[in-house]
Formats: sequence, C-alpha cells, structure tokens
Amino acid sequence: MNKLLATLIAGLFATSVYAQTAPAVQSGMSGTAGTTATATGNAGADKDIAKADQKEAKEVAKQDEKIHKASTKASEKKAKAQQKADKKIADAQEKVAKADPEDQAKASAKAEKKIADAQYDAQKTMIKADEKAQKKIVDANADKAKAQAKATEKRAEAMADAHKDAAK
Repeated sequence: MNKLLATLIAGLFATSVYAQTAPAVQSGMSGTAGTTATATGNAGADKDIAKADQKEAKEVAKQDEKIHKASTKASEKKAKAQQKADKKIADAQEKVAKADPEDQAKASAKAEKKIADAQYDAQKTMIKADEKAQKKIVDANADKAKAQAKATEKRAEAMADAHKDAAK
C-alpha cells in the first residue's frame, strides 16, 4: 500500500514538473512547439506552418486544462475524504470522553477500530482519486505529444513544398 502511494505521489510530482515546463514549450522557448518558420520564402508554406503551430498550441492548451481539472478534482476529493475521516475520528473520541469510567476501556477499543476504519477509508478514497487523475493526466499528455508530432509533420511537409517550389 505504501509503495502504491509513493508511486502515485511520484507520478503527481513528475506531472507537476512537466506542467511547469509546458508553458515554456508552448511559447517556443524549448523544442519546436510554438515556433514559426516564416523564412521559407513561400507564402503558402508559411501559412501552413503558422496554421500547424496554432492548431498545436490550441490542443496543448486544451490538454493543459484537462490536466488542471483532473488535479483539482482529485485534490477536492482527497480533502473531502480527509474531512469525513476527521469527523468520524472526532465522533469516536467524543464517545470515549462521554463513556462511563467502567466502560472507558471498551469505548476506547471501539473508538480505535472506528478511527482505523476511517483512516483506511480516507486513504482508499485518496488513492482512487490520485489513480483516476493520473490516468487522465497520462491521456492528456499523450494527446499533447500527438499534437506536437502532427504539427512537426505539417511543418516538415510545408518546408518540403517550399523547397520543391524554390527548386523549380
């Protein structure tokens, strides 16, 4: 269970690091995303390249939004699960405090079980939320990579057309 939790946390960390670098990629600071090659000398090719870049940027923004939504939803579910567990724990502790002195040991044992169950349920819910978010994040990142590959293909085709036209 701890290994699974550690893996999920590591995945979220890696995703957050990727999400922080994504705007740099989108703005053209890294890689080929967002770059425009208007030096082809061919207006049609330049237009195709700009169109490919615009389409890629739009898809990346859309997928970034999906990632943000998935992360936010997971955080909300996790917070709600923790609040629910905290309430159950407080209720169990309150019952122990209200118990008669001769029933104190029995009430304490019952409370320990309720607390353990509440913590387990909260952890299970949190893991499920992280797992669901990770699946959505992986899918969104795959779609971003596909968009980048498609844009690169369109840029290459446009450059090839420009070179072919220039050779005539």
